[in-house]
Order: sequence, then C-alpha cells, then structure tokens
Amino acid sequence: MKNRPIKITDTTLRDGNQSLWLARLRTEDILPILPKMDQIGFSSIEVWGGAIFDACLTFLKEDPWQRLRAIKERVPKTPLQMLLRGQNLVGYRHYSDDVVHKFVKLAAKNGIDIFRIFDPLNDVRNFRTAIEAAKEAGAHVQGAVVYTISPVHTLEHYLEIAHQLVDMGIDSLCIKDRTALLSPSRTHSLIQELKKNFSLPL
Repeated sequence: MKNRPIKITDTTLRDGNQSLWLARLRTEDILPILPKMDQIGFSSIEVWGGAIFDACLTFLKEDPWQRLRAIKERVPKTPLQMLLRGQNLVGYRHYSDDVVHKFVKLAAKNGIDIFRIFDPLNDVRNFRTAIEAAKEAGAHVQGAVVYTISPVHTLEHYLEIAHQLVDMGIDSLCIKDRTALLSPSRTHSLIQELKKNFSLPL
C-alpha cells in the first residue's frame, strides 16, 4: 500500500461556526483572519454550505453569495470547500435537478473548488445529480459516507456506499462521523478496508 502525505482541511469557519455558534459569525467577523489562514498550508478551507447559507439569510440578514465572494478574494491560494446536502443543496427539502445544477454551477463560479457531498441516510440517489453538476463545473468532488451504528450499518454497508460513489465519479472519499460514534478500533477497521478497496484519497 502506497503511503500518502496527510493533508489537513480546516473546518473552523463552517462546521466550527455552525456547531459552536449556531452559524452566527458575521462576514465582517471572519474576513480579518482569512489572509493568515491562506498562508498556513491547509489542503482546503471549508467556509460554506451546511447551515451557513440559511443562517446568513434568516438570522444575519446577509447575502451568502457575497460572503463567498469576499472570502475568495482574501483566500486566493487555498482551495475553498463547501458541505452540500446532495439533492437538498443547503436547504431542508429536495430540489429539482435543474435547480441543483444551477446552484452548483454558481457556487463554483463564485469560489467553491471542492464540494463535500453527503446524504444523511447514505441514499446514493440523492448524490447523483449534485456529483454530476460539480464534475461539469470542473470542481473536485468528495463523497461523504455518514457513519452511525445500527444493525444495518455494517462494514459491508459502508463499502457498498463507497463503491457506488466511486462509480459516480467522485475524486475523494470522506467518512462523516457527525455524532462522534467512530471509535479508534472501528476507525482502524473501516479505514483499512476502504484503503484496501479504493485508491482514492480518503
């Protein structure tokens, strides 16, 4: 097995902001630190998606698109990443395929380089259109497999989901452990099998 260097994605401004601050950091709060973050050498910086879009509109009364453009201006070197809820985009229901294509195209045009795409139920049907749209936009597509524990969420289940995402053309794989259930021993088993079966970055 070929060793690859470990790369670090910073999620402070998206996941940290969302999980610790309910996504209430204003654009003016985050802009000053961006040039310094751009110089650190992160593989990418996750700055958009998840609940950020909704919070900008609903609570902060800000334009989320303008936020993205302002971030891109101050982060010219490091790739910008967003979390995309598959067919739900950044909302709370399914959107039509044409809306998904248009949204992803505009997100890429305004500064997103990497789309981390997931579905909370690992329903691969909800990945397909978003993956197609991101590939058409020339972006890097990261397929995120959501981890949980149940009788149906076996190692074989995760490998099957990963196989289907790889067949759809993703560029890298992610294990999304949203509820901190992935123990060291389970991590070892899952990573070992994923690396054995796939050559994509993980």
